[in-house]
Amino acid sequence: MSRDSRRLQLIESTIETLAQRGYARTTLADVARTAGLSNGLVNFHFETKEKLLAETLACLAEEYRLNWTDALTNAGSDPAAQLNAMIEADFNPAICTPQRLSAWCSFWGEAQSRPLYQERCGSNDALYCQTVEGICARLIAEGGYGGNPVLVARVIRATLEGVWLELMTMSAPIEVAEALATARTCAALCFPRHFGPGGLLAE
Repeated sequence: MSRDSRRLQLIESTIETLAQRGYARTTLADVARTAGLSNGLVNFHFETKEKLLAETLACLAEEYRLNWTDALTNAGSDPAAQLNAMIEADFNPAICTPQRLSAWCSFWGEAQSRPLYQERCGSNDALYCQTVEGICARLIAEGGYGGNPVLVARVIRATLEGVWLELMTMSAPIEVAEALATARTCAALCFPRHFGPGGLLAE
């Protein structure tokens, strides 16, 4: 395998290991075992656990950014269609998998990973927030709604983040379809003339 392909293989194995063991308990030896490779090969490509986790988080962050920006590009210029695309992008089967959700939760849940998260994901998160706020501002203005677009966007983001966490709840996890329906219901409460429980309303 090429160097890039091998590194990607190890990052995928790290995602799987994080899902199984969590941030603190993941070791290079665990990743090597998951990948079916030697410890030495993992050390050769990443040297330390910290470097491997940093690259894994960067890969997840870039994957997530490309997912929603591609969806937004394909949605056209209508703000309701754009918001719908942003919501549905979070449930794309390519990124909304049990392993990836668990890996994200591992990074979110460990205090020691917060500086790393801010370094690797802070600018992406800021862009996402600004984008959703801008879409909500346009939809409020064009649709004749009231409300503060910053707060409305925050409610929508909090709902999306919350249902992602509910997908991982150990006691009573919800299904992806229910998570998407919950997000759509949130949009319908904020913009009832544009969204319903089934998603974007036809004009």
